[in-house]
Amino acid sequence: MNKVYVTAMLLIAAALSVFAQEKPNPEWLNQKYSMFIHFGLYSQLGGVWNGVPVTEGYSEQIQSFAKIPKDEYMAEAGKFNPQKWNADEIAALAKAAGMKSIVFTSKHHDGFCMYHSKYTTYNIVDATPFKRDVMKELAEACHRHGIKFAVYFSLIDWNFPGNHITPHNADDVSPEHHSYNMKQVEEIMTGYGPISEIWFDMGSLTGEQSKELYDLVTRLQPGCMISGRLGNDRGDFSVMSDNRIPDYKIGTPWQTPASFFNETWSYRSWQERGDIDKKIVEKLSSLVKVVSRGGNYLLNIGPRGDGSVVEFERDALLEMGKWVGRYAEAIYDSEANPLDHAPVWGDITANDDNMYLFVEKMPANRVVEINGIIGKASGATLLADGSELPMTQDGQSVKVTVPTEVRPDNGITVVKLAFDRGFRTVPDEILDTDILTAENSIPVYAYSSMDYYSSFRSTVGYDWHFASSETSVTPTVIYTAGNEGDTVRITIDGNACDVALREGEKRPLVAVPGSVKWGSAHMTVPREELFRGGKVEPGEEKALDGLEWGKAVTIPVGEKNAVYVKHMLTSDREQDILVKFGVADGFRVLLNGETVSMRTYVGGFERKPEVLKVHLQQGENTLCVELYNRYGNNVEYLIDPTIPQEMYALPIGTVELYPASNIHDCSFDLVNPANKNSDIGCRDISIEL
Repeated sequence: MNKVYVTAMLLIAAALSVFAQEKPNPEWLNQKYSMFIHFGLYSQLGGVWNGVPVTEGYSEQIQSFAKIPKDEYMAEAGKFNPQKWNADEIAALAKAAGMKSIVFTSKHHDGFCMYHSKYTTYNIVDATPFKRDVMKELAEACHRHGIKFAVYFSLIDWNFPGNHITPHNADDVSPEHHSYNMKQVEEIMTGYGPISEIWFDMGSLTGEQSKELYDLVTRLQPGCMISGRLGNDRGDFSVMSDNRIPDYKIGTPWQTPASFFNETWSYRSWQERGDIDKKIVEKLSSLVKVVSRGGNYLLNIGPRGDGSVVEFERDALLEMGKWVGRYAEAIYDSEANPLDHAPVWGDITANDDNMYLFVEKMPANRVVEINGIIGKASGATLLADGSELPMTQDGQSVKVTVPTEVRPDNGITVVKLAFDRGFRTVPDEILDTDILTAENSIPVYAYSSMDYYSSFRSTVGYDWHFASSETSVTPTVIYTAGNEGDTVRITIDGNACDVALREGEKRPLVAVPGSVKWGSAHMTVPREELFRGGKVEPGEEKALDGLEWGKAVTIPVGEKNAVYVKHMLTSDREQDILVKFGVADGFRVLLNGETVSMRTYVGGFERKPEVLKVHLQQGENTLCVELYNRYGNNVEYLIDPTIPQEMYALPIGTVELYPASNIHDCSFDLVNPANKNSDIGCRDISIEL
């Protein structure tokens, strides 16, 4: 398939280049649909303590939400005897459901190990009458059934000596606890066969702790994918918030963890389960949306304390498996939607010379239309049975008519649209300009995660589509002093060029001395996590004394808290100015309520100051800087608007364009970023063609 204009193809090329280093594991990228299992000591409580349903929080965290004393909770292990646990039945269920892997909870926040750990007797073998290593049984069953095996591992452990039971999911990990985690992760990585992924969860690790765990897993099992919840952007794949499906494409490997019921992940005896047919439609729709956006869908079950699978979940999975079997061609070995948008009627995947149309909202006239296609469509069929559908093509528009007798299959009608010799897609926006900027780009997103609460959508690159009748271009990169020394990759029509941003020609900004008047600075320290809600929360303000341009001032602020510094300034004209900022563990700049830059700086980043181009409106402006403090008791604040008002221009040589085409592609990213899911900054980068 020759889809020159599809960003996904660039991502695949990047993935293949990294495969020499074992990651991203191509088998993991193609899993698409997997089983999550929350099974532990909490399962036998079923969301009930002392005869009373615990309605607050997830049931796997019942020890915290029901405030169960540690000794009473530990005593439950003496009663835990899951005689109905059958690893082969679980693996067979996953296979019948169409799932490619199982992620099993080796240890949750309560610290109880569902495997035979030699570092604690608080485990399924030593502390219970069951006396069997259920995780080993499942790993072996997965191998027998051809299912990939993976593990969940909680980075917080309420049972570790000195730890406290808290509802906060980003507790610090002491050096002693980190050493314990390292030992347990090592025994999992060496004692349970090949591990497809390790799903680290929670905790607030230091950058070094995240690095040590990442390096340990990668050394022992180079192909094992590591979840982004390891923190400090050390993961191999991003994990969305629980049950969240992004409405945008992500340029790095990612996964949505989903539960059958938003209220809980582990078994809850009193859970209202509702209509099973509606639940099947709901989860199949979520699966399609995740796959069509290029992600993997991880759907959870919560077995009872006796080890049996809840019939509602089992039956739903079996029906979903029949559906997936009918449409496997459109799910597995597929690429994300090649268009820049999802159509109003549903979602799309692509494979070889085919597009697969998942129609959830059938148009009133029953005509499914796709626009922006270059290529000859050779036919349309119902994927379930191969029956032909009426199809017409008019230039770049293809229309498929679905007869009234065709009924949706669990809410979705799946159409296979075939092409002769492949197809291309026309971008939604083709720029008629010779200046490419962050503002007119299609951002390439990732999901940056410092810890569970300090996560946000990050930008890791830019894509453009531009019109030109020329045979070649000679681009020039424009950048600020803040990007001096960075190495960037610019790819135009498949031609990649790595550019070191050094010794560019100076280009003065048209900034008039004295045209900007800066008032006094004030600060507030609200009790909010990093980038909470995307806005600055109101709080008591006080003057920031001792501030001088270009000199750092120390501001007391507690751990995992943010300080906001607000400047009021007046400009006698609309203009751009350059401002230099010092950075902290987390850093955000807002101008008149709009975010200018948002980044984190942990886990291996070189912390050089940011130089940002700030667009002032005529009259009064409000500039707010957020500095997030991860560790210690203070942050340092530095701002300097007196730096030279100069951009830099660096030509990169002539690049050949696609022949016989007026539409061309350009992409931009960093070469060897410290952390691949972290925001690259580069908001003021532009490319002159």
